[in-house]
Amino acid sequence: MSLLEVGRLWAGYGQLEVVRDVDLTIEDGQCVGLIGPNGHGKTTLLHAITGLIRPWAGTVAFDGHDITNVPAYRRARLGLVHIPQGDLLFGDLSVQDNLLSAAQAEQWRRRAELLAEAFALFPILDERRSQIASTLSGGQRRMLAIARGLMMRARLVLVDEPSLGLAPRVVADVYEALRALSTSGVSVLIVEENPQRLRGLVDETSLMEAGTIVKHGPFDEILKDEQLVRTYLGMGQPQPVGAAKAR
Repeated sequence: MSLLEVGRLWAGYGQLEVVRDVDLTIEDGQCVGLIGPNGHGKTTLLHAITGLIRPWAGTVAFDGHDITNVPAYRRARLGLVHIPQGDLLFGDLSVQDNLLSAAQAEQWRRRAELLAEAFALFPILDERRSQIASTLSGGQRRMLAIARGLMMRARLVLVDEPSLGLAPRVVADVYEALRALSTSGVSVLIVEENPQRLRGLVDETSLMEAGTIVKHGPFDEILKDEQLVRTYLGMGQPQPVGAAKAR
């Protein structure tokens, strides 16, 4: 049984159709990349999976249970955790208090254990546990956002553009943190515009174009795909999603 199963999913905003007939499966413990140009539906797909928007059609199942109509906060409690673009931290709180803010009520007695697990994966945060979040570097804030998701006992973490807005020198640190997260046994779905950053990290990769997944398979096979080369090397850019359609 797969951990996440998305079937024939359609989604958008108002009359704007963005995600079109998407199928996606993630196994327990798997790390999957979702690549494609900006404006082609990757973030919208994450929003539909995590419940931030309601799909127009199709299904989302998590750990064998249909969660298509389950509210976002309940999906998070099941272990389906979304790390959005940017960090969305409490800037005036310390690193440790940001982490504790994500611990669910039923897990409060285990807060010391949860903190220890987060700090074991992200030692730099342990060194800065008393530091105010707004004073961290961009890479450290991104690590803190990921670690905060783990405080919710994540089983699947969906990370949207983890390198967005970061200096090149810290991108490698963020991806090392994602590697540590993946090897800890947590399933991970990473949305990334630059596929080269996923090399050596993901098990499989899906290419999303014009709102649908047009190719899925091992990373090296996807990178050999003529359509992906065309997309990322500028040999004919596909048109972004944007056609309005009533459903």
